[in-house]
Amino acid sequence: MAKETCPKCSGTSWILEVKQGKTLARRCSCFKEKEKGFLISHSNIPKRYDNCSFDNFEIHNPSHRKSLKISKKFVKDYPVISSGLLFMGPCGIGKTHLAVAIIKELMQTKSVPCYFCDFRELIRDIQASYSLDSHLTESNILSPVFQKEVLVLDELGAKRTTAWVEEMVFYIINNRYIHKKLTIFTSNYLDREEDEEDSRDDYYKKKDITLVDRVGERLRSRIYEMCKIVEMYGDDYRKKIKQASYRW
Repeated sequence: MAKETCPKCSGTSWILEVKQGKTLARRCSCFKEKEKGFLISHSNIPKRYDNCSFDNFEIHNPSHRKSLKISKKFVKDYPVISSGLLFMGPCGIGKTHLAVAIIKELMQTKSVPCYFCDFRELIRDIQASYSLDSHLTESNILSPVFQKEVLVLDELGAKRTTAWVEEMVFYIINNRYIHKKLTIFTSNYLDREEDEEDSRDDYYKKKDITLVDRVGERLRSRIYEMCKIVEMYGDDYRKKIKQASYRW
């Protein structure tokens, strides 16, 4: 179906007005809607998260309520904020939902260019760019990661750290740090200082896996400097949904 042409500007996005004998041009109201659509279509948000919003985020415990409040405040205060967010906690508790809801709100209400990256896919894409058969260069892949005003880096630490991975991720994050661009991270790995109580999920306690184990001390330190930490807890919502479907 063909898109309807705006009757106000005939599809030009400009409206001409005559004031005091002078012809002036101003943006049509339809321009904002086109701009929002453009930002969303270039944000790289996966189809799976198309419907994520603050309105449909489910609250099951106090950490969900607090995390939603922090997320809404982040959008409300932007751009007068200096720190990103790091959502930490077990799988399936809504970390990515909130991260996506934040950037969708920023794009729709404040026209902020945002971008979504899955940590594992980003590393794989960069590695693949070194192949002679690749049509993309490292620069092509990293351009939106560096340039977008707000970046979501999902599943931080999901790929085991090697010296190359640690150096590449530090390069990416440090670039955003020095250019004062906000980054929102999600990670399944909690972390703690030596004298802090261990509040990690039982699985991670047994494995003794922390964020610093996955990304290295230098990167962990930089992220903590860049972000407000938002710890979440609860049952794996995706697992509960799947188990409920089996009952049928």
